[in-house]
Amino acid sequence: MHCRRFLPAGMNRREMLLRCGNGFGAMALAALLREPAFGAKLDEAVDAEVAPHGIAAGGTLRALHHRPKACSVIFLYMDGGPSQVDTFDPKPRLDREHGQPIKVKTHPTQFNNVGNVLKCPWRFRNYGQSGIPVSDLFPNVAKCVDDLAIVRSMVSNFSEHTSANYFLHTGNGLQGRPSHGAWITYGLGTESRDLPGFVVLNGGLIPPGGIDCFSSGFLPATYQGSIFRPSANPIANIARTEPRESDQRRKLDLLNALDHGVLGRIGHHDNVEAAIANYELAFRMQAAVPDLVDLDGESQATRRLYGMDDPFPPTRIYARECLIARRLVERGVRFIELLCPAVGGDRWDQHGDLKHGHENNARAVDRPIAALLRDLKTRGLLDSTLVVWAGEFGRTPMAQGSDGRDHNPYGFTVWLAGGGIKGGTIHGATDDYGYHAVENKVEIHDLHATMLHLLGVDHKRLTHRFGGRDMRLTDVHGEVITPILA
Repeated sequence: MHCRRFLPAGMNRREMLLRCGNGFGAMALAALLREPAFGAKLDEAVDAEVAPHGIAAGGTLRALHHRPKACSVIFLYMDGGPSQVDTFDPKPRLDREHGQPIKVKTHPTQFNNVGNVLKCPWRFRNYGQSGIPVSDLFPNVAKCVDDLAIVRSMVSNFSEHTSANYFLHTGNGLQGRPSHGAWITYGLGTESRDLPGFVVLNGGLIPPGGIDCFSSGFLPATYQGSIFRPSANPIANIARTEPRESDQRRKLDLLNALDHGVLGRIGHHDNVEAAIANYELAFRMQAAVPDLVDLDGESQATRRLYGMDDPFPPTRIYARECLIARRLVERGVRFIELLCPAVGGDRWDQHGDLKHGHENNARAVDRPIAALLRDLKTRGLLDSTLVVWAGEFGRTPMAQGSDGRDHNPYGFTVWLAGGGIKGGTIHGATDDYGYHAVENKVEIHDLHATMLHLLGVDHKRLTHRFGGRDMRLTDVHGEVITPILA
């Protein structure tokens, strides 16, 4: 029988809360530590010199090779190859020699139809404190020129769309290699638990080469790009089939049990493991995606800025893509690629009727891209978001037929902005015709190396063992474009 003198004294409510406060905090901490974003173990396969930077597909955190300047990438892919001499690389010689035979050696291209010199149909004007010239095709982007590093000396190894697209996206001209988006999410993981790390916003034009441009290749299947359609329901079959979340959860648990049973019999299998991860992600996306694409919460000023009210339907499509891209960055998605909308004619691939075709394509993307840059900057996101504008090649300075331009991989323009980029910069140069890169030539592998560098990754150390060798996005090539770095 216990002596009542040794029973603990009673507590009032205030004393109880005071004594239990640490216990409640410990319970909250324990829950947080189960989340990869807060407490998952560092992946031992990745260098851990710098603090963790994201959640890998398996729930482990990735670490970096050096301190990053950017956390996310928005890749503005200009399908078909915009003309450098009509956009960001003015060439007065074309005006002087318009209609004359070109006075340099020409090279075989897609159609090998070499006409006379064709002048630029648009006027170039100088913009910003940097005074960089931009064509009248991009009056809105031109106002952001002090944030851009314009690389005028890009070259590619291919003059045909499909191979050039694979090369731009994967660093290899053949089908089946991992996309740059897949490599980046493989190396860094994602900061978003409820959305894919690699998202492709489809404006209506899947590029030549198809969805293999966004493939995970020989990397685990979970790193492939997830394609979102330009609509209020961007993903097929994502809607919940059960009215109650608990019922949906039980169905998913049954699927997982069946899939794990298969794995128990056959051992490791990438496709099955990816399917399990995708089921779990899809369950979380059922709540995250409707919130992502619901733009009603955006102000009317923001919607007008992007061009959601533009009379040109392709502009409205691309405006939605750009606005969703900003919202994806806010939610921690690592790599977002935007595809061009259909403009009623061809993509940026004007083998004829250059003026009409390039004007329609520029009209679709100019206002939304400028709005994206301004909006990111206003919200303090541009410093941590790398924006890349690029096509697979450029166009020739001589005419194809009477009013078109053929493919030109020998010298063309891309630009970068945001995380770690020195704005108001021009790097490299083409010759007087805008035909060949002649100063500070930049290859696609260099572009990829620079993207990875700004994300805190050494492109030479991000590898995956396949086919008996360590593979990487840049193969055995690539140098960081240091002059454009801030």
